[in-house]
Amino acid sequence: MGISENINEILLDIKKLSPYPEKVNLVAVTKYVDVETVKEVLKSGAHILGENKVQVLTKKHDELWDYSVNHKWHFIGNLQKNKVKYIAQFIDMVHSINKLSLAQEIDKRAQEHNRVIDVLIEINLFQEDSKEGYDYQDFLNDIPALLTLKNIKIKGLMTMAPYTDNEDLLRNGFKKLRDLKDELNTLYFNDSLTELSMGMSNDYKIALEEGATLIRVGSKIFE
Repeated sequence: MGISENINEILLDIKKLSPYPEKVNLVAVTKYVDVETVKEVLKSGAHILGENKVQVLTKKHDELWDYSVNHKWHFIGNLQKNKVKYIAQFIDMVHSINKLSLAQEIDKRAQEHNRVIDVLIEINLFQEDSKEGYDYQDFLNDIPALLTLKNIKIKGLMTMAPYTDNEDLLRNGFKKLRDLKDELNTLYFNDSLTELSMGMSNDYKIALEEGATLIRVGSKIFE
């Protein structure tokens, strides 16, 4: 199947599997494809583009800045503080806040451009050493400082699941992230956390069933 058919299939999965499909958005992960292919993605009905390298993101953004199809850019990878300045002017959401100092840098750069940037807190829920993300307790400790930042808006949580066929492990992890969001909304955020970024090409169906609002899908689109 082609890109358009694959995206249509994913959008149908959202309608079939999510308890609230109207709240769900597909983030098309375009890190391995060129700009002409990205244009095909946009024409096929996916309007949020996800990249995990700043240099690639800025190049594609520059090449598409006047493209007629509306689109948003989400940064989904590990973001180095010294690279924030290159994307602060245009990035729509950063999925991967994993330390206070990174949040502070995004806040500072957003302020320079008179912007408020939406962010997600990445939680290392599956305790993998190879994965970035906050330890949950460390995040709780940082919440008072994070809530003082005026030029970022914490919209929800993100997690990176292991690549595994163990559906129970994945489902329990995604459910745990949803439960953490509910807990945080009650204790600190007054129901302002609305997003759950979880699920990729191999596990997005499970993530949808467990309440994902952002699914980050790449290879499934281009297979």
